[in-house]
Amino acid sequence: MQRKQFLRLAGLALGGVGLAPVLTACGGGDELATDVSTPVREGAASLSVTTDDLSADEIAGLLFMREEEKLAHDVYVALDARWGALVFNNIVPSEAQHTEAVRQLILSHGLPDPAATTPPGVFVNSDLQQLYDALVALGQPSLIDALKVGCLIEEKDIIDIEEKKQQVLDEPDIVRVYDNLRCGSRNHLRAFNQALVAAGGAYDQPQFLTLAEWTAIADSAQERCGN
Repeated sequence: MQRKQFLRLAGLALGGVGLAPVLTACGGGDELATDVSTPVREGAASLSVTTDDLSADEIAGLLFMREEEKLAHDVYVALDARWGALVFNNIVPSEAQHTEAVRQLILSHGLPDPAATTPPGVFVNSDLQQLYDALVALGQPSLIDALKVGCLIEEKDIIDIEEKKQQVLDEPDIVRVYDNLRCGSRNHLRAFNQALVAAGGAYDQPQFLTLAEWTAIADSAQERCGN
């Protein structure tokens, strides 16, 4: 698929007319209400919860990041099945660790896990469901397209994690996990970009990061994440 066509379809997937709510809703989860008695319901667009020690924004951030990390994992599993590229196979276990780290935070703060019963490729957040479907489709025509999807997911992840971190008031456990997730996403971005270049492609128009931010990450060495 040609670069212009890919970016046009990516624009549709991430905020165009056909999926207009996706980009906005996938940025925050601010639609969450505050009723802990509301059960998790497969296919629901939002999840209503509350907890004594977290703000509404902190709760929304955790629930959103749980499913966004699952989205990355599930997209990469699907694209690995399609192309069998080593980079997808290598990153899938890391994404499983990412979503597990957020799951542990959710449990430790007494929140219901939105991904507790959803199978691969299925999401409680309907906007993330649309995004998953669109990204898997974007990665089907060629390996280069699939690798661009990886780059797209990771740059969006970097932005979203930082946004959620800025909403955390006084929860060092959440900040620590978010910092580790963002470090991992930078490493994944580097890996996908390297694989893309090796395959003869290029990702020269970031969709969420500035070009300077993208270049600073892509051209730097892999980091050691965790503490």
